[in-house]
Amino acid sequence: MLSSIQNPQSGGEQALLKVENLSKLYAPGKGFSDVSFELYPGEVLGIVGESGSGKSTLLQSISGRLKPDSGEVLYLQTGSDEANQSSIAQLESLYEMAESQRRHLLRTEWGVVHQHPMDGLRARVSAGGNIGERLMAVGERHYGDIREKAQQWLQDVEIPADRIDGMPTTFSGGMQQRLQIARNLVTHPKLIFMDEPTGGLDVSVQAKLLDLLRRLVNELDLAVVIVTHDLAVARLLAHRLMVMKQSKVVESGLTDQVLDDPQHPYTQLLVSSVLQG
Repeated sequence: MLSSIQNPQSGGEQALLKVENLSKLYAPGKGFSDVSFELYPGEVLGIVGESGSGKSTLLQSISGRLKPDSGEVLYLQTGSDEANQSSIAQLESLYEMAESQRRHLLRTEWGVVHQHPMDGLRARVSAGGNIGERLMAVGERHYGDIREKAQQWLQDVEIPADRIDGMPTTFSGGMQQRLQIARNLVTHPKLIFMDEPTGGLDVSVQAKLLDLLRRLVNELDLAVVIVTHDLAVARLLAHRLMVMKQSKVVESGLTDQVLDDPQHPYTQLLVSSVLQG
């Protein structure tokens, strides 16, 4: 059995992402309401709940792809203090940024891993090209260097290097998901958003993908927000957990505490259904 992911030592470090009283409601109980949390470098936050609880809508809003009705999403940006010739880090409002700045974040410092991998890949671009596009977004221009890095990342996510010129549509579902992960991580982002990354894969492929994700999160010291309905995935990857039901966060805390000693009746029901299954 795989052990859970190592807990980071934040040691007073400033939050990388801060969500304050965020809401997005389409109708009563549809969307999410009044969500707040902080995420630190190297930390993995899991968001769990049944379909329709609002967790995927929340993920879209905190990753800048869906404007919320109210509340704040603050991200730690590094800039320069020209007077002191030094760098400064400060939290900036995501939705006060220009659209072009948000898109730049998604191409460079952030990544999004979709449940359906082809939503995050270019179907008519080779595997190496999918990774290379991300490298070019951060200023890489030398073809040989880009190809070499792409080949190395294919190997890192356990895709044969000789598939570098293959089209993603010729890959299996598990290989497509690993390619999507490589495309997102090649620029060494600070923050990754994952929406049901193991959904739709068979059990043996899921296990290999989870082992890969756990290793890469630890090695790259990634901050991650992961949405999943699978409590086993949450236990394996997440340091902290938020449980959602009908647009509300009903329980939150350290993952092992929430899953081993659930306090809210809905969380108890989720854990019980897994144990009985």
